[in-house]
Amino acid sequence: METLGTPSSLSFSLKQSSPQFGYVTITIPRLFVEKLYAEASQEQKTGSHVYGFSRGNAPISYIEQNFQPHLLEHIKEFFFKYFVIQCLYKELQDKKIFFAEEPRLTDIVVTPHEDATYTFSLTLAQPILLQGWKRLPFKAPKRKNYKDLDRQVENFLKEEIEIFKKTSSSSIAIGDWINFTVSLLNKNLEPLLHPITEELWLKIGGEEIDNSFQSLFLGKKVGDAFVTNHSALQEYFSTHLDTHYQFLITIADHLSGSHFCIDYFKKHFRIKSSKELHQKCIEVFSYRNDISQRRATSEDALRLLLSKHNLTIPSHLVLRQEKALLEMIHDQPDYNVYKTQQDFKEKIRLLAEKQLKENLVIQQLAFFENLEVTKEDIKYYLNLLNRQRTSEFIYFQPPTTRFMGKETPISAAIMAQCCLREKTLNHAIYHFTKQKQKP
Repeated sequence: METLGTPSSLSFSLKQSSPQFGYVTITIPRLFVEKLYAEASQEQKTGSHVYGFSRGNAPISYIEQNFQPHLLEHIKEFFFKYFVIQCLYKELQDKKIFFAEEPRLTDIVVTPHEDATYTFSLTLAQPILLQGWKRLPFKAPKRKNYKDLDRQVENFLKEEIEIFKKTSSSSIAIGDWINFTVSLLNKNLEPLLHPITEELWLKIGGEEIDNSFQSLFLGKKVGDAFVTNHSALQEYFSTHLDTHYQFLITIADHLSGSHFCIDYFKKHFRIKSSKELHQKCIEVFSYRNDISQRRATSEDALRLLLSKHNLTIPSHLVLRQEKALLEMIHDQPDYNVYKTQQDFKEKIRLLAEKQLKENLVIQQLAFFENLEVTKEDIKYYLNLLNRQRTSEFIYFQPPTTRFMGKETPISAAIMAQCCLREKTLNHAIYHFTKQKQKP
């Protein structure tokens, strides 16, 4: 058993059932289970009107016994969001475990006085030989030589510089991204599950449905720490039980959504001059056949990597990816037109295989190059999403942040996974396209 953190913390283990399949088990100590079970029982006692007792006066033993199924379902969900996601992705990355698809939750076991376990199935992948990949011959797609493209880039950069000059407040506003930690507190306002906290990213939405998180964070700044039992957090951590937990929130970082940060952009792509900045921006202004120069460069770089490394994707993964693609395009206006094309199913299959292979080669390249994601990397990544035009620099699917139309928090561990894919692709393109030093 390999352990993460202190002896009272979580544990992570991987067992292979075959060369292609394995199971990850994350174990949460009984002490944490008992603490949250007691806290949730007290919450239920306070808010419940039990027949034969005045509100809030039912014996705690009665609550624990008669509300147990609801309490256990609540604990399963809370631990999954508070503990399990961050542990799972951190350990997979730290231990460089090659997996061919996202882990699939297959079992949860939670009982009042035992360790809790979360089991995930993994389709494992064999390492591929990437030595010498930087020397592969690569010819980057050329830009279109329209002067108007240069003017568009100049205007874009000028506008963003002007917006930045007018941005004076460091307070959180609508459209901003924030990074914050959450610590569950007991009734004495002491950490209940010490030393573990959850780290989240959240975009402050501007719709009426986003009012709850707006009221919690608008006007606050990095470094602010406060205790709250705000309903927005209760709803995020618990959909099975009505809770009024106290949380300690600490705002760790903040990215303004009011402007596109050119300095972050330059750092993200290792840009050293105004000329390089202009050339890089051209990549998302120059299009051929409805595909940007940047998109074409990314596809060509991945195609080159895959051409030198033979990857076989198990058929069950291809079928799952096909299903995901069909669900994604089902509501698009042209879906019925696409579906009637004779080779529609074949195109979906080929796209599913392509996406799986690209994800796999990028994951392995990240491990091979020992690439890691910092908080600054994530801010550079999110900065690209601040403008529709610059979001074209992101090749892989960004994390889904809206649920039922509402902006919801996303685990920092998942955000880091998405960012790492882009950082690795940028790393590959940088080495493929950089000028060779003359002897």
